[in-house]
Amino acid sequence: MTEFPNESDDSRKSTDSTEYTDESKLSHDDQPSVDSVEDRPNAEQGQATPTYRRDNPKSDKSAMLKKAVLAALVIAVLGVIAYGLFKSNQHSQPETISLQGQMQMQQTSIAAKVPGRIAQIMVTEGDKVTTGQQLIEMDSPEINAKINQARAGKQMAQSQLDKAESGARPQEIAQAKAAWQANKAASDLAANTYERVNRLYQEGLMARQKRDEAYAQYLATQDQTEAARLQYDLATEGARSEDKAAASAQVAQVDAQLEEALVAKEEANLKSPIAGIVDDVIVSAGEVIGQGVPILTLVNPDDQWVVLNVTENHLNQFAIGQRFTGTIPALSSTDKPFTKEFTVYATSTLSDFATWRPTNNDDGFDVRTFEIKARPSNPDSRIRSGMSVIVKIDPTAAIQAQE
Repeated sequence: MTEFPNESDDSRKSTDSTEYTDESKLSHDDQPSVDSVEDRPNAEQGQATPTYRRDNPKSDKSAMLKKAVLAALVIAVLGVIAYGLFKSNQHSQPETISLQGQMQMQQTSIAAKVPGRIAQIMVTEGDKVTTGQQLIEMDSPEINAKINQARAGKQMAQSQLDKAESGARPQEIAQAKAAWQANKAASDLAANTYERVNRLYQEGLMARQKRDEAYAQYLATQDQTEAARLQYDLATEGARSEDKAAASAQVAQVDAQLEEALVAKEEANLKSPIAGIVDDVIVSAGEVIGQGVPILTLVNPDDQWVVLNVTENHLNQFAIGQRFTGTIPALSSTDKPFTKEFTVYATSTLSDFATWRPTNNDDGFDVRTFEIKARPSNPDSRIRSGMSVIVKIDPTAAIQAQE
């Protein structure tokens, strides 16, 4: 049997430290050993040895790590819950609707009114032009030929008019007068001869035949004298008023033909009908173009508007005269968006292809789409046709307006 007083201090410390911890070994034996029973009183009778507990640093670090992980998990769970509540609150509120429109400008196509060959193009894309500024110079020999023909016709018609208004020449008038005087003298002679022959006939000294011949001669000379007098009057009076009117009309007709030829030549050298910017030059110098063929296009930067397609459930926010704000991305920067205020001036419905139809009867009614046109309050020269315009609307505004 082992004696406890002779054991070393280390053995006693090991026994004290493992006295209450080694329960698994006791569970394997149903009864304690005799040595253990006999040794306990002796141990109690001996001098009591103090017990020293030493803390394990690794155990402390493990416990602190577990607490940190647990705290992180709690914070993550709370963050997920807060994010879910935030997103659910966002989904419960209606989102802002964005509409995309397009800027447009007044566009004018310049076409040729007369055929010809383009001699020179005097503008390029992007140039600013004023009203009446020459854009194209054309070469058309046909127009030049028509101008010369019209000028020759005018000279001929004008000479006919001058002749009708001036009348006969002085020599012609003098000749007519001399013929009238000669016939008048012959008529007077024939009258005197008839009177003498008639007296002789009445006295019985002249045959009836002679008297009749003298009378016929008298009548003939009278008619010739009258005809000569009328020729003299016609020479002095000039042409009739109808002839003068006809000559004047002929001159006017030739003037119109000449003016038409000159206008055609002027139209061949195309000039700008409006003030604006050259948007596109379609042809090149040296090309032969026909009548009505577009040559270039002009845009008026002062005549701008935006076109939006809006469904009828949001149409009350775009009534005629109502204002809204749009953003033009092409002119915006990262830190400064380019916004413009627009005023609605026209509304028109689109065709049936733009109608939003429900998939079944429970979804509601057919929603038509309308085209909205609005002008900027202050036109900007930097805006170009085709630029996008983003308009944000609040869907709750329609409900509030109805209430």
